[in-house]
Amino acid sequence: MKKITIIGPGRVGESAAQIIAKAELCHELVLLGRQDDKTKGVALDIQESAPLFRFDTRVSGSADPAAMAGSELVVFTAGLPRKPGMSRDELTAANLAVLRGVIDDVLKYAPDAILLLVTNPVDVLTYFAWQWTGWPRERVLGLSGVLDSARMASFIALETGFSVQDINTLVIGGHGDAMVPLTRYACINGIPIDQFLDENTIEQLVDHTRKGGAEILALKQTSSAYDSPAASIALMVEAIVRNRQRILPCVAILDGEYGENNVAMGVPVILANNGVKRVMELPLTQAESDALSASAAAVRKNIE
Repeated sequence: MKKITIIGPGRVGESAAQIIAKAELCHELVLLGRQDDKTKGVALDIQESAPLFRFDTRVSGSADPAAMAGSELVVFTAGLPRKPGMSRDELTAANLAVLRGVIDDVLKYAPDAILLLVTNPVDVLTYFAWQWTGWPRERVLGLSGVLDSARMASFIALETGFSVQDINTLVIGGHGDAMVPLTRYACINGIPIDQFLDENTIEQLVDHTRKGGAEILALKQTSSAYDSPAASIALMVEAIVRNRQRILPCVAILDGEYGENNVAMGVPVILANNGVKRVMELPLTQAESDALSASAAAVRKNIE
């Protein structure tokens, strides 16, 4: 891509910018924040690492929304982070207000972009970004399942001792306590995980996955997770920029898939250069289907 903008140069945005620049996923990378000097400083710091990481991406920072003009992809990481003891849903009102404040700028300066939402509660923000922009659902998506699936894979690797490179996992549903880790689809080099782990251990891993973000927050105290979310953003960006046609779990607007309409939540999709090329509808057991319906109901309640 020629140009990508990250709105919100905080810890997640800065870490994502470093990975994107290093991977040369665009010619020009813009960081957009409320404080001009601070945002420029973050961008300059990344730019000065270019000779060391050997990338030619040009990184700049600004508080002027016009700086995003012509961006083909806009990543929204701005807003309030969680504090210890807070749920993602408690951020709804504050972060919807932040999103509402930038949507008009995105429509004005990057009307043809793909919009990737990261800020929590990401399901709700993705839904309202789709509503407010009026864009096709293919161009509005959110981060959830890639991060949650990575956490689950990490826990399986730590439990089994096997290489994380051989572990595949899939987490769908809302990005919260009602997320649905599909253990039936989890495997180690194609072998189902129940060949290595007993049912009780698998349930413990599922619970650990649901609480993974809160655990990091409780341990760090002063910030929520940012390295793993940033890596997840970069993976999604790479799939779009390079037209990988990758199947990844992302927050998408559903239009009949899994029996759900007019709601945003994590499902496997094909990511390509136009955004969400297609939502993949997997066969689910009754228990999995019930869990996903309950997760959708929780997201819909937050939207309402």
